[in-house]
Amino acid sequence: MSETQQLLSVAMVTLGCTRNEVDSEELAGRLQAGGFQLVSDPAQADTVVVNTCGFVEQAKKDSVDTLLQAADLKASADNGGRAQAVVAVGCMAERYGKELADSLPEADAVLGFDDYPDIAAKLRAIVSGETHHPHTPQDRRLLLPISPAERDVSAVSVPGVSKDFSAVRARLDDAPWAPLKLASGCDRRCTFCAIPAFRGSFVSRRPNDLLHEARWLAEQGVKEIFLVSENSTSYGKDLGDLRLLETLLPELAAIDGLERVRVSYLQPAETRPGLVRVIGSTPGVAPYFDLSFQHASNAVLRRMRRFGDPESFLGLLDQVRGYAPLAGVRSNVIVGFPGETEQDLEILCDFLAAARLDVTGVFGYSDEEGTEAASYDDKLDEDEIRARTEHVQALVEELTAQRAEERIGETVEVLLEQAATGSGEYVGRAAHQGPEVDGTTSLEGDLEGLRVGDLVQATVVATEGVDLIARV
Repeated sequence: MSETQQLLSVAMVTLGCTRNEVDSEELAGRLQAGGFQLVSDPAQADTVVVNTCGFVEQAKKDSVDTLLQAADLKASADNGGRAQAVVAVGCMAERYGKELADSLPEADAVLGFDDYPDIAAKLRAIVSGETHHPHTPQDRRLLLPISPAERDVSAVSVPGVSKDFSAVRARLDDAPWAPLKLASGCDRRCTFCAIPAFRGSFVSRRPNDLLHEARWLAEQGVKEIFLVSENSTSYGKDLGDLRLLETLLPELAAIDGLERVRVSYLQPAETRPGLVRVIGSTPGVAPYFDLSFQHASNAVLRRMRRFGDPESFLGLLDQVRGYAPLAGVRSNVIVGFPGETEQDLEILCDFLAAARLDVTGVFGYSDEEGTEAASYDDKLDEDEIRARTEHVQALVEELTAQRAEERIGETVEVLLEQAATGSGEYVGRAAHQGPEVDGTTSLEGDLEGLRVGDLVQATVVATEGVDLIARV
């Protein structure tokens, strides 16, 4: 490897969900293995790779803004900056390909998922001035057989599903938790969601590969792994065992060095009693249920091509709390879906009041191109959607604050993530709090000797919204 190759540096900028964070670490590992030096500051990098999000309109706007900011670094190279190339990857790049490249000439290249295995060679060619011809997007569900049991991904690029992923993954931070990709893609056909079309069909990673990577993460100092996918309740269906997650979780929890295993994104209609029992009662597995309800009115759910109603959802929550009375439960809901009546909205609000959720994300409906719902009649106008969303958001803020107050007096195990901040606080997360979006727990009391990564027992003494304050 030449001196020029050794000195070429790259910064990864990640937008969107934790699944994207895993993909960024895969790309970082491939780039590092290909002779690039990883740096954290884009202003100090020769190349900037932006891992974009293409989920909803605001996420797409944020991705474009970030690419433009990176392009500004390149434009300032004559004044001491270093950036020689700005490259877009990720969901938005895969979803729009050539269209994005044509509309955003400030980016030097737009790379799709098929470019990931050769990312180092492609990035080096781009820096040297070669023109990269972006792909024309296709429906990635068509790349694999309809039958899950017949899917062979050896000839298809599926981010984060490499056989020996830990051989190429490079951690981009030293946080005491890390996402671990359980599967990729989705077979569901929710009428509001475009993700399956650009992420592809559902593909599970093999248990041995997951266990190997989890051990590697533990060796890097990770104390909590966060299992991520588009639909964790489908794990194993393409491997011949739909209950594979129930056997995998105890094995992951038994890995030396790991203190906590957490599962994300469970489909309520697929959440079976055996999985509830394992998550709710296995030592080392966080009693944490990320249940994607999306709505509570059966009429709206049917139009979403989903299943459920308040009675079945509340019954599922009763199962959860039967195994783990203090379990954490989070969800997301969409307000203002086409055809949603005032009665439907009332059903949703009544359900949220009865459900006692710890966190609820509230999203106002917007058309997503390529989705079935975009063609629906009976759409609400934007002002009505905004008013309903604000109404539900205000209700959720009140309800989740009340739920946090119910936890005063509880003993919680807090994974310490931030020590001795400017305010002198020690901050972490209890078992019912997922990374980044579910609130935090601030510690007070005898804090001497605590370090990031410690798992600390404390008693909740106060709350601030969904955040807790606990005394060691």
